[in-house]
Amino acid sequence: MPPSQLKRLKASLREQGLTGPQKSKKQKKAQPKNADQAAKKAAALASIRESFNPFEFKHLSRPKKHEYVSNNPQDAKSKILGRPGVTKSQGEETRRKTLLPEMSRRNKTGGIVDRRIGEDDLTMSLEDKMMARFEREQQRSRGGNVFDLEDGDDDVELTHGGKSLRFDEADLGNEDYDAASVSGGSSNGDEEGFLTKKRRRDSEGEEEGDAPEEEQPEKKKSKAEVMKEVIAKSKQHKYERQALKDDDDELREELDRDLNDVLAALRGHMSGKPPVKEPPKDDVKPDFGINPDRAALLAGKPRDEADKEYDARVRQMLYDQRSKPTERTKTEEEKAKEEAEKLKALETKRMRRMKGEPTSDDEEPQSKSKGDAEEDEDEDMESINDDAAEFGLGAPVPQKSRPEGVDDEDDFLLEDDLIASDSEADISDDESDEFDADDTMAADEDDDFLKSVMPEKPQPTKATNGVLSLVPESTSKLAYTYPCPRSHEEVLMVFKDVSIEDVPTVVQRIRALYHAGLHADNKDKLADFGCALVDHISYLSNQTPPAPLPVVESIIRHIHSLSRSYSAAIATRFREHLKQLHASNDPTQGDLTILTAIGSIYPTSDHFHQVVTPAITLMARWMGLQTPASKQDVATGAFLGALCLHYQRLSKRYIPEFIRYTTLSLKSPHTTPALLTAHTQNILTATDLWSKDPAFSEIFTPFLAPLKAAKPTPSTTIQRLTIALQNARLHRRPQLLHNHRPLPIKSSVPKFEEDFDPNKHYDPDKERAEQTRLRKEYKRERKGAMRELRKDANFIAREKLRDKRERDRAHADRERRLIAEIQGEEGREKKEYEREVRKRKGR
Repeated sequence: MPPSQLKRLKASLREQGLTGPQKSKKQKKAQPKNADQAAKKAAALASIRESFNPFEFKHLSRPKKHEYVSNNPQDAKSKILGRPGVTKSQGEETRRKTLLPEMSRRNKTGGIVDRRIGEDDLTMSLEDKMMARFEREQQRSRGGNVFDLEDGDDDVELTHGGKSLRFDEADLGNEDYDAASVSGGSSNGDEEGFLTKKRRRDSEGEEEGDAPEEEQPEKKKSKAEVMKEVIAKSKQHKYERQALKDDDDELREELDRDLNDVLAALRGHMSGKPPVKEPPKDDVKPDFGINPDRAALLAGKPRDEADKEYDARVRQMLYDQRSKPTERTKTEEEKAKEEAEKLKALETKRMRRMKGEPTSDDEEPQSKSKGDAEEDEDEDMESINDDAAEFGLGAPVPQKSRPEGVDDEDDFLLEDDLIASDSEADISDDESDEFDADDTMAADEDDDFLKSVMPEKPQPTKATNGVLSLVPESTSKLAYTYPCPRSHEEVLMVFKDVSIEDVPTVVQRIRALYHAGLHADNKDKLADFGCALVDHISYLSNQTPPAPLPVVESIIRHIHSLSRSYSAAIATRFREHLKQLHASNDPTQGDLTILTAIGSIYPTSDHFHQVVTPAITLMARWMGLQTPASKQDVATGAFLGALCLHYQRLSKRYIPEFIRYTTLSLKSPHTTPALLTAHTQNILTATDLWSKDPAFSEIFTPFLAPLKAAKPTPSTTIQRLTIALQNARLHRRPQLLHNHRPLPIKSSVPKFEEDFDPNKHYDPDKERAEQTRLRKEYKRERKGAMRELRKDANFIAREKLRDKRERDRAHADRERRLIAEIQGEEGREKKEYEREVRKRKGR
């Protein structure tokens, strides 16, 4: 347990020699007294007093583990880091000198401020202050400033840039300054400028000659006189500007009055005839607030007639067409460059769709409402190039379904009398005015299409009694007009008396008669007609015998053309057929035709498509779940396999169901030589399609044994497949680790710091070290500023409390003094009253 404070105090006094055994009076008198001993004693007592105050010194919060290496270990142990009491007293004194006067002057106005020279300057001595004040007093006694231009003293010479500023007579005679312009511009003529008066006084003094200059002292201008001169000069300049403006306006009005004469003279000069001078009209007063042409117009006409003519001219100006820049004819290089950029953009979109990435077309909703579909159909769908050849529909079509000069189902060569002049499709007739605005716009958009549909003729023949006049062909008995069927039943009714070879021609004429640009209702009719054609190709393929392939292909081309304008309706009809196939899982010839049309109309390389994806899923499901149990199953499998490979010719996606069903078909006893040839052709196509796949060997090796066992043996197919497998094995390389030289362990020479400090951070990055230093300094300064602000607030609170206590104490003192005075006065009056009472009683 540490010793008590009393024991420590006694021990400290004993160590310092201040206490000890008591001395007698003789010993005390014998001991000499001097100032040094008293000072030593006071210092010892002060040190003891400080050592017993724990808040007077600041030591280490956590003492060092080992003692300091010094000669005096006790002093080293008690090393003082700071004196909080002294620091606090110094801060308190500083605040009393700086902050306290500001508090006393706050919210106070007026008062006496000592503005004597050097009074607040601590750097000036008393002698310097007195000398500066004496110089100022002498300067004022001279009655002017050394830089006063009116002062007659020539002791000080004004300079500018080292050159003397002297106003000689020669300079005054050449100056462009007019003294008369300084005079005031007001109505009061007595007010004159100061310089004018001075020059006048100088001239008068020169004429008199005998009056000394001392008798005519110069009068110094006051501030009011200077301001009057400035205002007068400003008014004069303003008046001059207004006069110039009025002169310009008068000149402009005079030119406007003579404009008609000038124009007449110019017209006469241009035409070679003498100008006709109109008689002057003195009674007409020119009105310069309006246009001169309008004033001349009003001069000889009534007001109402002039206003009407003026309004007519304004309306005529509204209908004036502005000039448009002509388009420059592009060169062959520019056309080729645009075509190449267009092809690149299309290929980029196709690759993005094949990978399943979003494109600008995919961002729109796939399923559109009927109104949205109609808006899309308003575009120029007939200007799109025919891309059916890219989807495998390049076979020749009979001449009856496509005449000479026709490259696409969108182009038609019809007879002159196919569309009569009085019919509904004649847009050149007067009845076309009955069409609403929408029909007119649609007709304008499809103007190019109608040019190819309607041949030009100088005098179109009129219909007799409203009946179409048709001239039948000599080689065909087909009609020129047909109703637009909107369902498959109506299609069968229309094609009932038409031979199967003439069906494409009838479809062509129906599309021409009910073009979307001829009437607003034709859009819905053609959309339903396209859906009916989808049902019709399935119907024609299911017939016994089935329809010729060129006819079905031609109808598919028409469906392809219609699907670009009515995509939503036709895609929905294709999906209905796919739903039926999904329910039955037994593909018929009509279903195979539908699948073929889907692969020809829609892009099969897309990662996901609303029509293509269900179609290929259904084909893969059938080949994955079925087993070739008959000759028809083997044939259907060969066709579906070829169709799957056709779907994947661009995306080259692997279809395992195709490999399974082809292998089973090769081993099936129902396989005929013709069917074997079809399957082997599919295998060769798949070999070319998937030859770059890493698993090519594992996929196509199982085909070798069935092909060798098949009869007749397809030797060419086996040879090509064997070569492809050998190349695949040669190109295959086993996976290996990176073969690189061994990297040595990074070693670096250690950096030695001579003055190493464990509390200091040594960062090799100078910028980062500087940022850290600045951040630390900012944090330290911020903490110090907050600490000082808290101390200032505490000081202000203490001073306010002290002032309040002093005011309260003064108020209490005054109150006590007043109460004492009142009580004393009352006591005296009471004693006087009692004395008076006793006197009266004594009497």
